[in-house]
Amino acid sequence: MLQPPISSLQVAAVPAQRVPARDRDQDTPWHTDAVCRRDEAGLFFAPSKEPTAARLSREEAAKRVCARCPVMVECREHALLQPEPYGVWGGLTAAERRVVLARRRRREVELKKTARAAANRMAG
Repeated sequence: MLQPPISSLQVAAVPAQRVPARDRDQDTPWHTDAVCRRDEAGLFFAPSKEPTAARLSREEAAKRVCARCPVMVECREHALLQPEPYGVWGGLTAAERRVVLARRRRREVELKKTARAAANRMAG
């Protein structure tokens, strides 16, 4: 049975919690367990001048691969920390990652404002 599509904003807003399939040695990189290593790289990166409908279909297929990956969270964090400007990483497109990064920056600004205000109240 087909599952209804998950909107991109839902995926970006609620990151999945994953536990690695097996305990990795500290020296073994996370990407050795990535499911996408067995899939076609073209699924995760857009060819030049790709039509919108084809891009959306390809991205949804890539996200389905990511959804079953035991290292999805590590992959997503890697893409957010680099930041990776292209492709689907950790179940997020480049545009979705930009949204997540903007939310994180706004949250950090708000936390700093709150901390500054609290420090000022205690000092005054």
